[in-house]
Formats: sequence, structure tokens, C-alpha cells
Amino acid sequence: MGLRDLFSKSGTSRTELITERLSDQFEHLQLVSLADMPLRERVEVCGEIRRMTVKPRAGIPAVEVEINDGTGELTVIFSGRQRIPGIGHNRCLTVCGVAHTEGTRRVMLNPRYQLLPRLGQ
Repeated sequence: MGLRDLFSKSGTSRTELITERLSDQFEHLQLVSLADMPLRERVEVCGEIRRMTVKPRAGIPAVEVEINDGTGELTVIFSGRQRIPGIGHNRCLTVCGVAHTEGTRRVMLNPRYQLLPRLGQ
């Protein structure tokens, strides 16, 4: 039985399973969820890194990291960086800063961050 068969028999989609896993994983931290995160106020949130890219912003390199906590997504931008040691796909971290919107996405620029231990460590 393959993974695809498991999803079709359980009636649960891959997205629903990921959402449930992330929500359970971060519940004990008792931080504001990304869905409830206020804009234009200092807040501490957490999530798992789902996507990373290096893009120039106004001619300056910037690492863009998209995090997800099961309730929503946030794009975290570290200006003037081309890489950040320890940050990689599927790592979990907390970020503290002020979020705003850019188009349709919520963005936090140059936040304070802390890597969370990997599961099982």
C-alpha cells in the first residue's frame, strides 16, 4: 500500500495531515498563531520552514523564508544576507518582530529568530 492509497482510504488530504501535525507541534509553545497574528504590532510567532529563496530587494540580496504553523503562512525576510547558518527546509523557528502586508502576503522584515530543536533531539 502506497502513501497515496493511505490518503484516499483515510479520507484525509495531505494538506490536512500537515496542518494537524504543525498545529500539534507548536501548541505547547503557547505563541500567537499565524492566523491570529496582528499586523503592525510586535509579536512572537513560530512555524516550520516550507520555502526558502534568495532574491534581491532594491539591489540588496535578501533571504526570504516562508514559515507555516498549520494555521497560516508568514514570509520572513532577512535583508543583506545570502544565507543564514542553521536555517533550512523543514527546520522550525520562532521569530519576533513586526509584520505587515505586501500585496497578498504577510511579511516580517529582519526579525529576531531562534531555531527550535529538531524533533527527537
